[in-house]
Amino acid sequence: MKQWACAAAARPAGSPATLESRVVLSLLALHPMSNLIVHGGTPLRGRVVPSANKNAVLPILCATLLTDQPLRLHGVPDITDVRKILDIFRTLGSEVQLDEATRTLQLHHRDTRFDASSHRLPEEMRSSIMLVPPLLARFGVARLEDNVKGCTLGVREIDPHVDIFRSFGGEVERASGSLLIHSAAPLKAVRHWLDYASVTATENFVLCAVAAQGESMLTNAACEPHVQEFCRFMVMMGADIDGIGTSRLTVRGGAPLGGGDFTFEEDFHEITTFLALGAITGGDVEVRNSTPDNFPLIDRTFAKFGVQVEHKNGWSRALRSGPLKVQTPFTSNVLTKVEAAPWPYFPVDLLPIFIALGVHAQGNALFWNKIYDGALGWTGELSKFGAHVFSSDPHRVVTFGGNPLTPAVVESPYIIRVAIALFMVASSIEGRSEIRNATPIRRAHPHFVENLRSLGARVEWTNEE
Repeated sequence: MKQWACAAAARPAGSPATLESRVVLSLLALHPMSNLIVHGGTPLRGRVVPSANKNAVLPILCATLLTDQPLRLHGVPDITDVRKILDIFRTLGSEVQLDEATRTLQLHHRDTRFDASSHRLPEEMRSSIMLVPPLLARFGVARLEDNVKGCTLGVREIDPHVDIFRSFGGEVERASGSLLIHSAAPLKAVRHWLDYASVTATENFVLCAVAAQGESMLTNAACEPHVQEFCRFMVMMGADIDGIGTSRLTVRGGAPLGGGDFTFEEDFHEITTFLALGAITGGDVEVRNSTPDNFPLIDRTFAKFGVQVEHKNGWSRALRSGPLKVQTPFTSNVLTKVEAAPWPYFPVDLLPIFIALGVHAQGNALFWNKIYDGALGWTGELSKFGAHVFSSDPHRVVTFGGNPLTPAVVESPYIIRVAIALFMVASSIEGRSEIRNATPIRRAHPHFVENLRSLGARVEWTNEE
């Protein structure tokens, strides 16, 4: 966040504000760098209704640009990235009506216009790269900042996206600190094989394929729940997609897409987060969950730390009968381990949540992030609580749990679930702790503090001006 403020401030006096600088300055005005203060040691109890998954909401919002028919989306979360995309839509001339009370969004892109000489997509929001296919399909051109960012998870290349744009007939060139993507002819159907199962690359392929005439096929497609939800939204608009939930997608494109109504599912990340918060504090939290079929591996991972999860009547609940304890594997001379990789592996975004459980639990556990090379550098902050965590390499850490923990002031990197993991540890310790730079939580979890307070937590935001 601070680097965005510096970039905006560095613009020469009197020069016109670009779209991205206006969005960044607006975001800074709404939410300065924020810290979380928590007085821990209170078991959390009660019920929570989670929000929609931002990783489904953002690509779906981008996909709405593919139709000039009206759309109504229900359950749109109040998060910063959503606000930024809606600001972009307004700038492009789209009709945007959001009912703040019901979180129902009405969109109509019939009068949308894109001018590559003045409109750019902001770099600080990685999902902006998924605006490229609909802009390319409707206007033949898109302009993207040269360094698209998201959470600081290590090197996150855009080459797979460039490969997709080019395979469908787009031309990609660098121009004045940005990428210009254009196509003089309609997009053409292709067969493509991803180097790895990238979520956003899969979604970008589908966005291109529904606009291309003919049958396209993608092999090594990502199949996470939010990718499946995105594909179901495309089908609701009239797209013809086979293989949803598998590693091979077939898309028959070229037909005009229509409008309609769509309701977002609950975010399985947020469901897991609140279940873990109940478990680490020794409480009893129930979370609404309409998709328990996504949870068998997550449930088994909870069980590795002595937590049993039950799903009943549309609600999920995590229970423990005693202290958190790492379960000994049948092969007793190896460590209990949590291996995170693309779905249907254990979700990599949830790994920090379980590292927090591992720090608190009695026993030792190995955590392995098989995707990002910079995602575990934060674990040194856990030592400030008195935790014993050993970094084996950039991808693996071992927790030696059960040590006495004390309150602390810790620094979070710009990673959503890491800020939450640090908060989890703090919430399990009696006394006052502070999670500094916890702003990323706002990107995915609306009303996070309000939900926590409803469960009995003593927590508040404090802003650095």
